[in-house]
Amino acid sequence: MTDLAPTESTDSPDAFRCGYIAIVGRPNVGKSTLMNALIGAKVSITSRKAQTTRHRITGIQTIDSTQYIYVDTPGFQTRHANALNKTLNRTVTNTLTASDVILFLVEAGTFGPADQQVLDLIPSSVPCVLVINKADRIKDKAVLLPFAQQIASKHDFAAVVPVSATLRFQLDNLQGEIKKHLPLNAPVFGVDDITDRSEKFLAAEIVREKVFRFVGDELPYTSTVVIEKFEQEGDLRRVFAAILVERDTHKSMVIGQKGARLKDISTQARLDMARLFGGPVYLEIWVKVKSGWADNEAGLRAYGYE
Repeated sequence: MTDLAPTESTDSPDAFRCGYIAIVGRPNVGKSTLMNALIGAKVSITSRKAQTTRHRITGIQTIDSTQYIYVDTPGFQTRHANALNKTLNRTVTNTLTASDVILFLVEAGTFGPADQQVLDLIPSSVPCVLVINKADRIKDKAVLLPFAQQIASKHDFAAVVPVSATLRFQLDNLQGEIKKHLPLNAPVFGVDDITDRSEKFLAAEIVREKVFRFVGDELPYTSTVVIEKFEQEGDLRRVFAAILVERDTHKSMVIGQKGARLKDISTQARLDMARLFGGPVYLEIWVKVKSGWADNEAGLRAYGYE
């Protein structure tokens, strides 16, 4: 986003830089893990399943005279053309055109049609850094250079940086490359801010992450989480959440035998919320059947999908 007014002259060594950095790539390439690693906090949920990220998630880090505003995007969807996936893809394309820098994330040693489809969306007018994730998994480093050269030949990249998001390898170098292309702007957020999302939103994301973790191999992707009530009294948060599924059989999957699986989801979600919010959390979760929710555009907007 480039409509922020500069506050200092371009020749000042102390001029503040601030801008939006879109993180894009095919599903399940590690975008959320990278953003969490860059800002040093977990604001975007992760799992080994594709389509975990469904919203435009902002992560903020302020270092000295630079504010990095990272935008984690859903993986671009090509398999199913339902309303949910169309909405996710629209989020990706809108984010690309509104960013100051783009990080195009690929997995070391792997580049396929899904990666190319995302690369084709990147506008040539926005500086783009090729980020090769999971570089630590390539034991023969002689393989990494030709792979990087192969991908670099497909686009006019501003830089190429191999990283490991999980090991935090080369993240300082990546931030250095990003900073070169950030505009001179006043900070948009406070120094201590790490996201622009509300605790209510984050609570829903945490519950959804646990659904993926405990039911991911069985439950189709047509499930979501709605926070029906969020209250705070002192340090205590009271959260009342509903997991929406398409069918009664899906509901049984989430609940599990004698409610054991739902109890696991609730316990782990509550612990994560308490860590993130810095206080105790009372959490109640229901599972509700809402047939066709993922293919209803009006319903998607009501559930917070952009």
